[in-house]
Amino acid sequence: MDNYENNQNHENHVEEQQKRHKKDRKRAGFTGFIGALIGAVIVAAAMPLVYSDNMFSTDAANGTEENQSATDTENQTSEPVAEEMSTESVNVSSEVTTAVDEVSDAVVGIFSLQQGGFMQKEGEAQTQGSGSGVIYKTEGDSAFVVTNNHVIDGASQVEVGLSNDKRVEAEIVGTDALTDLAVLRISSENVETVAEFGDSDALSTGEPAIAIGNPLGENLNGTVTQGIISSVDRSIPVDTNGDGQTDWTSDVLQTDAAINPGNSGGALINIEGQLIGINSMKIAQSSVEGIGFAIPSNTVAPILEDLEENGQVERPQLGVTIGSLSEVPSYHWQETLNLPENVEQGVFINSVQAGSAAENAGLQQYDVITSINGEEIADGHALRSYLYNDAEIGDTIDITFYRNGEQQTTELTLDQTGTEAG
Repeated sequence: MDNYENNQNHENHVEEQQKRHKKDRKRAGFTGFIGALIGAVIVAAAMPLVYSDNMFSTDAANGTEENQSATDTENQTSEPVAEEMSTESVNVSSEVTTAVDEVSDAVVGIFSLQQGGFMQKEGEAQTQGSGSGVIYKTEGDSAFVVTNNHVIDGASQVEVGLSNDKRVEAEIVGTDALTDLAVLRISSENVETVAEFGDSDALSTGEPAIAIGNPLGENLNGTVTQGIISSVDRSIPVDTNGDGQTDWTSDVLQTDAAINPGNSGGALINIEGQLIGINSMKIAQSSVEGIGFAIPSNTVAPILEDLEENGQVERPQLGVTIGSLSEVPSYHWQETLNLPENVEQGVFINSVQAGSAAENAGLQQYDVITSINGEEIADGHALRSYLYNDAEIGDTIDITFYRNGEQQTTELTLDQTGTEAG
Protein backbone atom coordinates (compact mmCIF):
# COMPACT_ATOMS: atom_id res chain seq x y z
CA MET A 1 0.00 0.00 0.00
CA ASP A 2 2.77 2.38 0.81
CA ASN A 3 4.25 1.95 -2.66
CA TYR A 4 0.91 2.59 -4.24
CA GLU A 5 0.35 5.77 -2.26
CA ASN A 6 3.82 6.99 -3.06
CA ASN A 7 3.25 6.46 -6.76
CA GLN A 8 -0.09 8.21 -6.60
CA ASN A 9 1.39 11.21 -4.84
CA HIS A 10 4.17 11.42 -7.41
CA GLU A 11 1.69 11.47 -10.26
CA ASN A 12 -0.37 14.17 -8.62
CA HIS A 13 2.76 16.29 -8.11
CA VAL A 14 3.77 15.95 -11.79
CA GLU A 15 0.28 16.87 -12.93
CA GLU A 16 0.32 19.95 -10.70
CA GLN A 17 3.66 21.09 -12.12
CA GLN A 18 2.39 20.72 -15.71
CA LYS A 19 -0.63 22.89 -14.94
CA ARG A 20 1.62 25.55 -13.45
CA HIS A 21 3.87 25.53 -16.55
CA LYS A 22 0.88 26.02 -18.85
CA LYS A 23 -0.31 29.00 -16.84
CA ASP A 24 3.19 30.50 -16.90
CA ARG A 25 3.40 30.12 -20.69
CA LYS A 26 0.01 31.79 -21.22
CA ARG A 27 1.02 34.65 -18.94
CA ALA A 28 4.32 35.11 -20.81
CA GLY A 29 2.59 35.08 -24.23
CA PHE A 30 0.06 37.65 -23.18
CA THR A 31 2.79 39.84 -21.72
CA GLY A 32 4.82 39.61 -24.98
CA PHE A 33 1.80 40.55 -27.06
CA ILE A 34 1.14 43.59 -24.90
CA GLY A 35 4.81 44.62 -25.18
CA ALA A 36 4.84 44.34 -28.95
CA LEU A 37 1.66 46.35 -29.22
CA ILE A 38 3.07 49.13 -27.06
CA GLY A 39 6.32 49.13 -29.10
CA ALA A 40 4.42 49.49 -32.37
CA VAL A 41 2.47 52.45 -31.02
CA ILE A 42 5.69 54.16 -29.88
CA VAL A 43 7.41 53.63 -33.26
CA ALA A 44 4.40 54.95 -35.18
CA ALA A 45 4.30 58.05 -33.03
CA ALA A 46 8.03 58.67 -33.49
CA MET A 47 8.23 58.30 -37.32
CA PRO A 48 7.22 61.89 -38.25
CA LEU A 49 9.89 63.19 -35.90
CA VAL A 50 12.50 60.86 -37.40
CA TYR A 51 11.83 62.06 -41.04
CA SER A 52 11.46 65.71 -40.13
CA ASP A 53 14.90 65.65 -38.49
CA ASN A 54 16.49 63.71 -41.42
CA MET A 55 17.46 60.90 -39.08
CA PHE A 56 17.13 58.45 -41.98
CA SER A 57 18.54 58.90 -45.47
CA THR A 58 16.00 58.52 -48.29
CA ASP A 59 18.78 56.93 -50.31
CA ALA A 60 18.88 54.06 -47.84
CA ALA A 61 15.17 53.48 -48.21
CA ASN A 62 14.19 53.34 -51.89
CA GLY A 63 16.72 55.64 -53.64
CA THR A 64 16.72 59.37 -54.12
CA GLU A 65 15.24 59.32 -57.64
CA GLU A 66 12.38 57.00 -56.77
CA ASN A 67 11.36 59.09 -53.75
CA GLN A 68 11.62 62.27 -55.84
CA SER A 69 9.47 60.69 -58.53
CA ALA A 70 6.88 59.72 -55.94
CA THR A 71 6.91 63.25 -54.56
CA ASP A 72 6.46 64.72 -58.07
CA THR A 73 3.56 62.38 -58.74
CA GLU A 74 1.88 63.43 -55.50
CA ASN A 75 2.38 67.08 -56.38
CA GLN A 76 0.93 66.57 -59.88
CA THR A 77 -2.14 64.80 -58.65
CA SER A 78 -2.70 67.52 -56.13
CA GLU A 79 -2.80 70.25 -58.86
CA PRO A 80 -6.15 71.34 -60.31
CA VAL A 81 -7.41 69.52 -63.41
CA ALA A 82 -7.35 72.76 -65.39
CA GLU A 83 -3.56 72.88 -65.05
CA GLU A 84 -3.22 69.37 -66.52
CA MET A 85 -5.31 70.32 -69.58
CA SER A 86 -3.29 73.44 -70.43
CA THR A 87 -1.40 73.52 -73.77
CA GLU A 88 1.88 75.12 -74.74
CA SER A 89 2.82 76.44 -78.20
CA VAL A 90 5.83 74.77 -79.79
CA ASN A 91 8.30 76.51 -82.10
CA VAL A 92 8.43 74.36 -85.25
CA SER A 93 10.28 76.83 -87.46
CA SER A 94 12.89 75.23 -89.70
CA GLU A 95 14.88 75.99 -92.83
CA VAL A 96 12.03 74.55 -94.88
CA THR A 97 9.28 76.65 -93.30
CA THR A 98 11.44 79.75 -93.61
CA ALA A 99 12.13 79.06 -97.30
CA VAL A 100 8.44 78.48 -98.01
CA ASP A 101 7.43 81.67 -96.17
CA GLU A 102 9.79 83.72 -98.34
CA VAL A 103 8.33 82.67 -101.68
CA SER A 104 4.88 81.09 -101.20
CA ASP A 105 2.97 84.34 -101.80
CA ALA A 106 4.68 84.65 -105.19
CA VAL A 107 3.23 81.30 -106.33
CA VAL A 108 -0.13 81.81 -108.00
CA GLY A 109 -2.88 79.85 -109.71
CA ILE A 110 -3.32 80.06 -113.49
CA PHE A 111 -6.80 79.61 -114.98
CA SER A 112 -7.26 79.13 -118.70
CA LEU A 113 -10.68 80.27 -119.91
CA GLN A 114 -12.50 79.54 -123.16
CA GLN A 115 -15.36 81.55 -124.65
CA GLY A 116 -18.53 80.19 -126.18
CA GLY A 117 -18.86 76.74 -124.66
CA PHE A 118 -22.03 74.65 -124.79
CA MET A 119 -24.92 76.13 -122.74
CA GLN A 120 -22.88 79.28 -122.04
CA LYS A 121 -24.26 82.77 -122.25
CA GLU A 122 -22.81 85.07 -124.87
CA GLY A 123 -19.56 86.62 -123.65
CA GLU A 124 -19.29 84.18 -120.74
CA ALA A 125 -16.01 82.32 -120.32
CA GLN A 126 -15.54 78.93 -118.71
CA THR A 127 -12.43 77.48 -117.09
CA GLN A 128 -10.96 74.81 -119.35
CA GLY A 129 -7.76 74.16 -117.43
CA SER A 130 -5.66 75.29 -114.52
CA GLY A 131 -2.08 75.26 -113.40
CA SER A 132 0.42 77.28 -111.41
CA GLY A 133 2.70 80.23 -111.98
CA VAL A 134 5.37 82.30 -110.25
CA ILE A 135 5.56 86.08 -109.97
CA TYR A 136 9.20 86.82 -110.76
CA LYS A 137 9.30 90.55 -111.51
CA THR A 138 7.51 93.86 -110.97
CA GLU A 139 8.01 96.89 -113.15
CA GLY A 140 5.91 100.00 -112.52
CA ASP A 141 2.24 99.05 -112.58
CA SER A 142 2.98 95.61 -114.03
CA ALA A 143 3.95 92.28 -112.51
CA PHE A 144 5.26 89.41 -114.63
CA VAL A 145 4.33 85.76 -114.12
CA VAL A 146 6.05 82.69 -115.57
CA THR A 147 4.06 79.53 -116.22
CA ASN A 148 4.07 76.57 -118.62
CA ASN A 149 3.01 77.19 -122.22
CA HIS A 150 0.74 74.15 -122.22
CA VAL A 151 -1.23 75.58 -119.27
CA ILE A 152 -2.49 78.56 -121.30
CA ASP A 153 -2.25 77.10 -124.82
CA GLY A 154 -5.49 77.76 -126.72
CA ALA A 155 -7.00 79.97 -124.04
CA SER A 156 -9.10 82.97 -125.08
CA GLN A 157 -8.68 84.49 -121.65
CA VAL A 158 -6.34 83.87 -118.70
CA GLU A 159 -6.82 84.72 -115.03
CA VAL A 160 -4.32 84.62 -112.18
CA GLY A 161 -5.34 83.58 -108.67
CA LEU A 162 -3.27 85.45 -106.08
CA SER A 163 -2.35 84.25 -102.60
CA ASN A 164 -5.01 86.56 -101.10
CA ASP A 165 -7.68 84.61 -103.06
CA LYS A 166 -8.24 87.44 -105.55
CA ARG A 167 -8.43 86.55 -109.24
CA VAL A 168 -7.18 89.11 -111.75
CA GLU A 169 -7.14 89.16 -115.53
CA ALA A 170 -3.80 88.44 -117.19
CA GLU A 171 -2.31 89.40 -120.54
CA ILE A 172 -0.27 86.83 -122.47
CA VAL A 173 3.07 88.52 -123.19
CA GLY A 174 4.78 85.65 -125.01
CA THR A 175 4.98 81.87 -125.32
CA ASP A 176 7.53 79.25 -126.32
CA ALA A 177 6.29 75.75 -127.06
CA LEU A 178 9.79 74.33 -127.35
CA THR A 179 10.74 75.02 -123.72
CA ASP A 180 7.10 74.94 -122.53
CA LEU A 181 7.33 78.43 -121.01
CA ALA A 182 5.03 81.44 -121.13
CA VAL A 183 5.01 84.95 -119.64
CA LEU A 184 1.88 86.72 -118.36
CA ARG A 185 1.42 90.32 -117.25
CA ILE A 186 -0.89 91.38 -114.40
CA SER A 187 -1.38 94.53 -112.35
CA SER A 188 1.16 94.90 -109.56
CA GLU A 189 -1.47 96.47 -107.29
CA ASN A 190 -1.96 93.37 -105.12
CA VAL A 191 1.54 91.92 -105.51
CA GLU A 192 3.75 92.02 -102.43
CA THR A 193 6.14 89.10 -102.97
CA VAL A 194 8.42 88.34 -105.93
CA ALA A 195 10.45 85.15 -106.29
CA GLU A 196 14.24 85.44 -106.42
CA PHE A 197 16.07 83.35 -109.02
CA GLY A 198 18.74 80.96 -107.77
CA ASP A 199 21.65 79.39 -109.65
CA SER A 200 20.52 76.01 -110.97
CA ASP A 201 24.06 75.25 -112.16
CA ALA A 202 25.23 75.26 -108.53
CA LEU A 203 22.81 72.51 -107.47
CA SER A 204 24.04 69.15 -106.17
CA THR A 205 22.32 65.79 -106.32
CA GLY A 206 20.78 65.00 -102.95
CA GLU A 207 20.23 68.55 -101.73
CA PRO A 208 16.72 69.54 -100.54
CA ALA A 209 14.12 70.66 -103.06
CA ILE A 210 10.67 72.09 -102.31
CA ALA A 211 7.79 72.23 -104.81
CA ILE A 212 4.99 74.77 -104.41
CA GLY A 213 1.90 74.87 -106.60
CA ASN A 214 -1.82 74.26 -106.98
CA PRO A 215 -2.38 70.55 -107.66
CA LEU A 216 -5.94 69.78 -108.78
CA GLY A 217 -6.83 73.47 -109.06
CA GLU A 218 -8.18 75.96 -106.52
CA ASN A 219 -9.08 73.39 -103.88
CA LEU A 220 -5.43 72.68 -103.02
CA ASN A 221 -3.78 76.02 -103.79
CA GLY A 222 -0.43 76.70 -102.16
CA THR A 223 0.41 73.04 -101.64
CA VAL A 224 3.99 72.38 -100.51
CA THR A 225 5.86 69.11 -101.07
CA GLN A 226 9.44 68.37 -100.08
CA GLY A 227 12.07 66.08 -101.54
CA ILE A 228 15.57 66.19 -102.95
CA ILE A 229 17.28 66.91 -106.25
CA SER A 230 17.44 63.42 -107.76
CA SER A 231 19.54 64.52 -110.73
CA VAL A 232 20.86 67.87 -111.91
CA ASP A 233 21.16 66.92 -115.58
CA ARG A 234 18.44 64.84 -117.24
CA SER A 235 17.69 64.91 -120.97
CA ILE A 236 14.02 64.15 -121.64
CA PRO A 237 12.54 63.78 -125.14
CA VAL A 238 9.59 66.12 -125.76
CA ASP A 239 6.84 65.98 -128.37
CA THR A 240 5.84 69.63 -128.80
CA ASN A 241 3.10 69.19 -131.41
CA GLY A 242 1.52 65.91 -130.28
CA ASP A 243 2.40 63.89 -133.37
CA GLY A 244 4.15 61.16 -131.40
CA GLN A 245 7.57 62.20 -132.64
CA THR A 246 10.37 63.69 -130.55
CA ASP A 247 10.76 67.36 -131.48
CA TRP A 248 13.15 68.44 -128.77
CA THR A 249 15.17 67.19 -125.86
CA SER A 250 14.74 69.19 -122.67
CA ASP A 251 17.59 69.39 -120.19
CA VAL A 252 15.80 69.32 -116.85
CA LEU A 253 16.17 68.84 -113.10
CA GLN A 254 14.80 65.64 -111.63
CA THR A 255 13.23 65.66 -108.17
CA ASP A 256 11.25 63.27 -105.99
CA ALA A 257 9.16 66.13 -104.54
CA ALA A 258 5.58 65.32 -105.55
CA ILE A 259 4.54 67.18 -108.73
CA ASN A 260 0.93 66.52 -109.74
CA PRO A 261 -1.51 67.87 -112.36
CA GLY A 262 -2.00 71.53 -111.52
CA ASN A 263 1.59 71.92 -110.33
CA SER A 264 2.62 72.76 -113.89
CA GLY A 265 4.28 76.17 -113.95
CA GLY A 266 4.80 76.21 -110.19
CA ALA A 267 7.99 76.80 -108.26
CA LEU A 268 10.81 74.45 -107.36
CA ILE A 269 12.89 76.20 -104.70
CA ASN A 270 16.05 75.46 -102.76
CA ILE A 271 16.50 75.60 -98.99
CA GLU A 272 17.25 79.33 -99.26
CA GLY A 273 13.84 80.01 -100.79
CA GLN A 274 15.32 80.78 -104.22
CA LEU A 275 13.62 79.74 -107.45
CA ILE A 276 15.73 76.99 -109.03
CA GLY A 277 13.21 75.58 -111.50
CA ILE A 278 9.74 75.76 -113.05
CA ASN A 279 7.85 72.50 -112.59
CA SER A 280 6.40 70.89 -115.71
CA MET A 281 3.94 68.01 -115.98
CA LYS A 282 4.30 67.95 -119.78
CA ILE A 283 7.65 66.21 -119.44
CA ALA A 284 6.54 64.01 -116.53
CA GLN A 285 5.05 60.54 -116.70
CA SER A 286 1.80 59.91 -114.84
CA SER A 287 2.49 56.17 -114.61
CA VAL A 288 5.34 56.56 -112.13
CA GLU A 289 5.76 58.10 -108.70
CA GLY A 290 8.66 59.95 -107.15
CA ILE A 291 9.93 61.25 -110.50
CA GLY A 292 9.19 64.87 -111.33
CA PHE A 293 10.92 67.33 -113.64
CA ALA A 294 11.55 71.05 -113.62
CA ILE A 295 13.03 73.45 -116.16
CA PRO A 296 16.26 74.82 -114.59
CA SER A 297 16.25 78.48 -113.59
CA ASN A 298 19.36 79.19 -115.66
CA THR A 299 17.46 77.96 -118.74
CA VAL A 300 14.30 79.85 -117.78
CA ALA A 301 15.80 83.32 -117.18
CA PRO A 302 17.05 84.10 -120.74
CA ILE A 303 13.86 82.66 -122.25
CA LEU A 304 11.79 85.05 -120.13
CA GLU A 305 13.86 88.01 -121.34
CA ASP A 306 13.17 87.09 -124.98
CA LEU A 307 9.46 86.59 -124.32
CA GLU A 308 9.16 89.95 -122.54
CA GLU A 309 10.96 91.82 -125.31
CA ASN A 310 9.77 90.00 -128.42
CA GLY A 311 6.83 87.79 -127.47
CA GLN A 312 8.81 84.82 -128.74
CA VAL A 313 12.26 83.29 -128.43
CA GLU A 314 14.73 84.43 -131.06
CA ARG A 315 16.43 81.36 -132.48
CA PRO A 316 18.28 80.84 -135.77
CA GLN A 317 16.02 79.32 -138.42
CA LEU A 318 16.40 77.88 -141.90
CA GLY A 319 12.89 78.88 -142.96
CA VAL A 320 11.62 75.40 -143.86
CA THR A 321 9.22 72.76 -142.64
CA ILE A 322 10.88 69.38 -142.26
CA GLY A 323 10.36 65.70 -141.60
CA SER A 324 12.69 62.91 -140.57
CA LEU A 325 13.37 60.05 -143.01
CA SER A 326 12.41 57.64 -140.25
CA GLU A 327 8.86 59.05 -140.34
CA VAL A 328 8.11 57.94 -143.91
CA PRO A 329 7.99 54.45 -145.50
CA SER A 330 11.36 53.37 -146.91
CA TYR A 331 10.06 52.95 -150.49
CA HIS A 332 9.56 56.74 -150.62
CA TRP A 333 13.28 57.15 -150.01
CA GLN A 334 14.00 55.96 -153.55
CA GLU A 335 10.68 56.56 -155.35
CA THR A 336 9.98 60.10 -154.11
CA LEU A 337 13.24 61.43 -152.71
CA ASN A 338 15.55 59.58 -155.13
CA LEU A 339 18.08 58.81 -152.40
CA PRO A 340 21.05 56.51 -152.94
CA GLU A 341 20.82 53.25 -151.02
CA ASN A 342 23.73 54.20 -148.78
CA VAL A 343 21.78 57.18 -147.32
CA GLU A 344 19.96 55.86 -144.26
CA GLN A 345 19.19 58.99 -142.22
CA GLY A 346 18.56 62.68 -142.65
CA VAL A 347 15.88 65.37 -142.81
CA PHE A 348 13.73 66.05 -145.88
CA ILE A 349 12.26 69.47 -146.67
CA ASN A 350 8.46 69.62 -146.93
CA SER A 351 8.26 73.29 -147.86
CA VAL A 352 10.41 76.41 -148.16
CA GLN A 353 9.25 79.77 -146.81
CA ALA A 354 9.39 82.62 -149.32
CA GLY A 355 12.19 85.08 -148.61
CA SER A 356 13.79 82.79 -146.03
CA ALA A 357 17.46 81.90 -145.62
CA ALA A 358 16.73 78.49 -147.15
CA GLU A 359 15.23 79.99 -150.30
CA ASN A 360 18.15 82.41 -150.60
CA ALA A 361 20.54 79.45 -150.34
CA GLY A 362 18.71 77.60 -153.13
CA LEU A 363 17.13 74.81 -151.05
CA GLN A 364 13.99 73.19 -152.49
CA GLN A 365 11.15 70.89 -151.51
CA TYR A 366 12.24 67.23 -151.10
CA ASP A 367 15.90 68.10 -150.64
CA VAL A 368 17.33 65.82 -147.94
CA ILE A 369 19.77 67.45 -145.48
CA THR A 370 22.34 65.02 -144.12
CA SER A 371 24.91 67.28 -142.41
CA ILE A 372 25.63 70.84 -141.25
CA ASN A 373 29.23 72.04 -141.00
CA GLY A 374 30.32 68.41 -141.25
CA GLU A 375 28.11 67.25 -138.34
CA GLU A 376 25.65 64.48 -139.27
CA ILE A 377 21.96 65.36 -139.05
CA ALA A 378 20.04 62.17 -138.36
CA ASP A 379 16.56 63.61 -137.76
CA GLY A 380 14.57 66.74 -137.00
CA HIS A 381 15.63 66.74 -133.36
CA ALA A 382 19.31 66.74 -134.34
CA LEU A 383 18.73 69.65 -136.72
CA ARG A 384 17.00 71.77 -134.06
CA SER A 385 19.59 70.84 -131.46
CA TYR A 386 22.39 72.05 -133.71
CA LEU A 387 20.67 75.31 -134.67
CA TYR A 388 19.53 76.21 -131.15
CA ASN A 389 22.59 75.09 -129.21
CA ASP A 390 25.54 75.44 -131.57
CA ALA A 391 24.59 78.28 -133.92
CA GLU A 392 23.54 81.91 -133.64
CA ILE A 393 21.53 84.28 -135.76
CA GLY A 394 23.81 85.67 -138.48
CA ASP A 395 26.10 82.65 -138.63
CA THR A 396 26.96 81.23 -142.04
CA ILE A 397 26.80 77.43 -142.21
CA ASP A 398 27.58 74.77 -144.82
CA ILE A 399 24.66 72.43 -145.57
CA THR A 400 25.17 69.09 -147.27
CA PHE A 401 22.03 67.71 -148.92
CA TYR A 402 20.81 65.27 -151.61
CA ARG A 403 18.69 66.28 -154.61
CA ASN A 404 17.63 63.79 -157.24
CA GLY A 405 20.17 61.30 -155.96
CA GLU A 406 23.11 63.69 -156.08
CA GLN A 407 24.99 65.10 -153.09
CA GLN A 408 25.33 68.89 -153.05
CA THR A 409 26.55 71.62 -150.68
CA THR A 410 25.36 75.20 -150.14
CA GLU A 411 26.14 78.07 -147.83
CA LEU A 412 23.33 79.53 -145.76
CA THR A 413 23.27 82.61 -143.49
CA LEU A 414 20.96 82.00 -140.55
CA ASP A 415 18.14 84.38 -139.75
CA GLN A 416 15.09 84.10 -137.52
CA THR A 417 12.45 83.79 -140.22
CA GLY A 418 10.17 80.78 -140.12
CA THR A 419 10.27 77.68 -137.92
CA GLU A 420 11.75 74.26 -138.39
CA ALA A 421 8.41 72.49 -137.84
CA GLY A 422 8.09 68.78 -138.14
